[in-house]
This record gives sequence, structure tokens and C-alpha cells, in this order.
Amino acid sequence: SIPSVSDMRTVGRFILSPFSRPTDCGRFAASLSIRSGQGSETHDRVLRFVPLFPTSEAAAQYALDQGLGYLHQPALPA
Repeated sequence: SIPSVSDMRTVGRFILSPFSRPTDCGRFAASLSIRSGQGSETHDRVLRFVPLFPTSEAAAQYALDQGLGYLHQPALPA
């Protein structure tokens, strides 16, 4: 599902946008966009996660939690 503005989180120079999508088995997969920069200098990294969830909200929350953990690592990968 497309994230709403209320789902997005800004952490420093990064914007986190969690996504969820239904799977064939009736559960939901989680993804996260981590965006930084502006205009032609925008970078967007999309992470997809393996676990499946019973609700779209649970999938989106998991993606957001994983992204927040990723951004709090001492040294971010390039």
C-alpha cells in the first residue's frame, strides 16, 4: 500500500516510508523506502523484508522499526 504522510518519519536527513503489500497467501509483505537528498541529488534505497504479517499495519510497523534500527547503527553503509 502507498504510505500516507502520517506513516512517514524524518530522521536527520533521511525520510522513511514503510510499505506493505498483500501476498497470494493472504498475509502482507513489508518494504521500506529510505530517501535522502533533494531534486536530482535524491537517493532512494528500498529494503524488502522476509517475514510475512497478518495485517498491513503490522507489516508497515515492522518495516519502520527495522529502518529506525538501521539508521541508528554507528556507521551506516554507503
